[in-house]
Amino acid sequence: MGKNKTELTETQIKIKKSHSLLKHIKREWRLYTFLIIPILYYIIFKYIPMAGNIIAFRRYKGGSNIFGTAWVGFRYFEQFLKDESFWKAFANTLRLSISYILVRFPATLIFALLLNEITHLKAKKFVQTVSYLPHFISLVVVCGMVKEIVSLTGPINSLISWLGFEKIAFISLPDWFSTVYISSGVWQALGWGTILYLTAMTNINMELYEASAIDGAGKLKQAWHITIPGIMPTIMTLLILDIGGIMTAGNMQKILLLYNPLTQDKADIIGTYVYRMGISGGNFSYATAVGLFEGVIGLILVTSANMLSKKFTESSLW
Repeated sequence: MGKNKTELTETQIKIKKSHSLLKHIKREWRLYTFLIIPILYYIIFKYIPMAGNIIAFRRYKGGSNIFGTAWVGFRYFEQFLKDESFWKAFANTLRLSISYILVRFPATLIFALLLNEITHLKAKKFVQTVSYLPHFISLVVVCGMVKEIVSLTGPINSLISWLGFEKIAFISLPDWFSTVYISSGVWQALGWGTILYLTAMTNINMELYEASAIDGAGKLKQAWHITIPGIMPTIMTLLILDIGGIMTAGNMQKILLLYNPLTQDKADIIGTYVYRMGISGGNFSYATAVGLFEGVIGLILVTSANMLSKKFTESSLW
């Protein structure tokens, strides 16, 4: 009897919530109309194309049925799992992604903490503006700038030559690709990545800082014991999203613009591998199978990271 009452109460709560939501939509329908375009965007460009994943299990050739001509099961999955080039791209993806996160994530957090300590308003706005600018520059332009900066006639090699050392062909040496990619990525994303941190810091009670200052805590202890715990939900949310994007290695388009045949051994990731197999090679079903595998691994990573975050920090995406 008590169980039935509990179930009835839960059902009534759900009904009340649905009714309150409908009332809110009717009352604020003008605001909800702003969601129409984003929803249509995701439906048309994100969800409908997911139907194309069926060709990972079917033989597809250009000009034929868009859903393939014959069912082949897991044939293409077996093919790429036996391909050494795929596993090399897989290893490169993990190496570049993890290295990039390990460098950019703490750098962004430290920069936000330092930026938050600037009390002079004009100086703070100037630093913010300068650090944000690279994010708004076209990726093609950014990659062009990077190539010029690290070229044999660029400023970095000019400085190396002036110091008496031999010039380094950064863009042509495989061992230097990770350094070029990661450092340029940090430069491009550093300022923009601080926005959410700075926003979260504004919600921290200032009385906590005043009380800690009275107790003799310095800036470092305040940041460690007050600021970081105060923005921990934001930190964990961004970390979960970064972990979910490990299989994309941050930005496939950037790698595609930076790498060349000389650095392909170290720069080829799953995204560029799919591009070469599908768009360049015409093996659409094979490339779709690899892309589907990449998406499933990403889903597993973000789900696992969310579960661990919820268990140990009580902060999660859902």
